[in-house]
Amino acid sequence: MSVNEELSEGAEHAKEPFERTVAVSMAIIAAALAVVSVLGHIFANEELLAQQRASDQWAYYQAKSIRRYNSDIARDLFKTLTTGATTMVEKYVKNVEKYEKEGEEIQGEARKLEEESKLNGRRALRMHAGEVFLEIGIVFASLAILTKRRIAFSGALLSACIGVGIGLSTLLVK
Repeated sequence: MSVNEELSEGAEHAKEPFERTVAVSMAIIAAALAVVSVLGHIFANEELLAQQRASDQWAYYQAKSIRRYNSDIARDLFKTLTTGATTMVEKYVKNVEKYEKEGEEIQGEARKLEEESKLNGRRALRMHAGEVFLEIGIVFASLAILTKRRIAFSGALLSACIGVGIGLSTLLVK
């Protein structure tokens, strides 16, 4: 049975004030669950996208490293072939310096993207943990309606508050 069906059925049978209170609480918990779930998916997707961008950056770095290495080879080749090729040697020395500088910048960007990916991964994990507690809250609220026990309702509220707290703590993750 889906969450919506459970909520509809619970609302139909909610004739007593306790049952109404629990049913309304279930609806609020379900709404919080939907928000936390969507945010968890967003962070998970952002984690994957940032990791892909970091991989692209590392591939770019590798291409630049290959170009630098080729310039090293060309420089050494010209040095050994003739001493009159000093202008060519200088050109390749400049290329090596340029590729080294670009490589450092590319590495920095790749590392930054990797950190962004890790951050989004930590956020997604927290959202998923919050989602679990909200789902447990809905289960306890359903149990409260069935058993008419306030302790089950208290458990539902406690679990839901923990879930919302974990979800909100995502804003603090750095």
